[in-house]
Amino acid sequence: MSILINKQTKIIIQGFTGDKGTFHGREMIDYGTNVVGGVTPGKGGQTHLGRPVFNTVEDAVRETGAQASITFVAPAFCADAIMEGADAGLELICTITDGIPAQDMMRVKRYLRRYQKDRRTRLVGPNCAGIISPGQAMLGIMPGHIYKEGHVGIVSRSGTLGYEAAAQLKELGIGVSTSVGIGGDPINGSSFLDHLQLFEADPETHAVLMIGEIGGPQEAEAAKWISENMSKPVVGYVAGLTAPKGRRMGHAGAIISGEGDSAAEKSEIMRSYGLTVAPSPGELGSTVAAVLAGRQAA
Repeated sequence: MSILINKQTKIIIQGFTGDKGTFHGREMIDYGTNVVGGVTPGKGGQTHLGRPVFNTVEDAVRETGAQASITFVAPAFCADAIMEGADAGLELICTITDGIPAQDMMRVKRYLRRYQKDRRTRLVGPNCAGIISPGQAMLGIMPGHIYKEGHVGIVSRSGTLGYEAAAQLKELGIGVSTSVGIGGDPINGSSFLDHLQLFEADPETHAVLMIGEIGGPQEAEAAKWISENMSKPVVGYVAGLTAPKGRRMGHAGAIISGEGDSAAEKSEIMRSYGLTVAPSPGELGSTVAAVLAGRQAA
């Protein structure tokens, strides 16, 4: 099994005919993802990559039955694209776009909370690598060939470290159920905790790798929830052990601004709640392998 997406998930691409939407759309289709169409305002009625193009998400959902979308929309317009997708009834929206203004994301979050009381669109991102369920579907920009099908869930703020983890696991003969990049912005659509709950409920996910960064409380909150609720082993890692205080490191949300924000502090919090913490990014795969071996031995 997997979480969020599978072979049957009907997916549309917002910003379909642009260069990024075209490039990654082709990659997704070649991977076997069930891409049923796309949206580019003003280009409705055309065909692109063998799929229909629609003027609005509402049109696309009505004609194709789409359940999820991925947005390749410029930062200034991306908040509106997300809310348009939510209005159209999409269950899942994955936003790759980097540089969305924080105020726009606050507006999106308020919108989803206030106006979707009976149902809630799940938002992954922004500024993320996306989602992949190996062998089933890819809703993102990751290199699909590095992922092996299996039973380890990955949830990461860093796209690059998510790729590194998948490659290390594959080299060790260990596969992935689903990998989710939640993004590195201060305000993101879904947190570690949101996806850990899904992994805990997925019978085919046997262990989880959670990759965090400096800045923000998400890792600590997730670690506490894991200790109280998860039956499956979780391996943690926090990037940024040498990051100086007050300097943003790559992602907009990766900044040590208060107590508990540093990598060392977050790693210690994880250990205090019973997580196994990988000592370095080069040992993500081997740490997961050791945890799985210990579980089998028990």
